[in-house]
Amino acid sequence: MRIPSLASLLFVILASVSIAANAAPPAAPQPSTSAMVVQGDKVSLNKADAETLQRELAGIGLAKAQAIVAHRDANGPFSSVDELLEVKGIGKSLLDKNREKLALE
Repeated sequence: MRIPSLASLLFVILASVSIAANAAPPAAPQPSTSAMVVQGDKVSLNKADAETLQRELAGIGLAKAQAIVAHRDANGPFSSVDELLEVKGIGKSLLDKNREKLALE
């Protein structure tokens, strides 16, 4: 007599879990942080985090990407792409290599 009642109880529990899982509304897709800072082929110098800068820009490793973010935090947003030359480790050739990929917004 115990076995059928245990099986019935287990069935009810599993059925209610299944119904609850199927009844939950689908989660709304969250906008990607990368999508906000990478628009088309351009990366926003004023919004991108170090990981995005490293991933999207040629010749920019984690240390240089962190230096860009630190410069932005210390001095405010970039008003010109050429201000990257003020960041230690960023030279004219590296800037020219990435100029077409950079945006300020």
